[in-house]
Amino acid sequence: MDAKKLEQAARLIIEGIGENPNREGLLETPKRFAKMLMEQLEYASVSNDEIAKKFNKCFSCDNDDMVVLKGINCFSYCEHHIALMYNMTVDVGYIPNGKVIGISKIARIADAVTKRLQIQERIGKEIRDILTKILGTEDVIVVIQGEHSCMTARGIKKPGVKTKTASCGGQFLVNAELRKEFYLVDSK
Repeated sequence: MDAKKLEQAARLIIEGIGENPNREGLLETPKRFAKMLMEQLEYASVSNDEIAKKFNKCFSCDNDDMVVLKGINCFSYCEHHIALMYNMTVDVGYIPNGKVIGISKIARIADAVTKRLQIQERIGKEIRDILTKILGTEDVIVVIQGEHSCMTARGIKKPGVKTKTASCGGQFLVNAELRKEFYLVDSK
């Protein structure tokens, strides 16, 4: 990422809203803005294949019982408004195919995918695709629920409205009972 361009963009925003970028409280804002975006969008130019390679930490397993992680907290930036998608939780389930992934890696994959300009629908699909590559199974489901400040803080201004998406593959796509079992797993 180009920190200088991000600083210039912040300065232009400050000037564009009629503020003085040389005012004491705003003097360091462009640098802070650049640092924040570089942290929060650190995977913007990292491919899904690179993410899969980085977090591919699996262990042999002869069990085929469903594995479920619920309540992975994430946030991302809406690519349409560069507005925050927040209060976002990611739930993941899969059926092992001879191996399981270290559970912290699932949360790391979710974090990586959300550290890009995104839409919620793509986040779920990308997490599912990465896990499918790593685990060697299509039997993966990713459900996301989140609020979008592009809807809650601007435009229609409806705080509390949640968007829920589901990306299903393999047996989760064709087997309604398996999906139901996933949804019924308590996240507490």
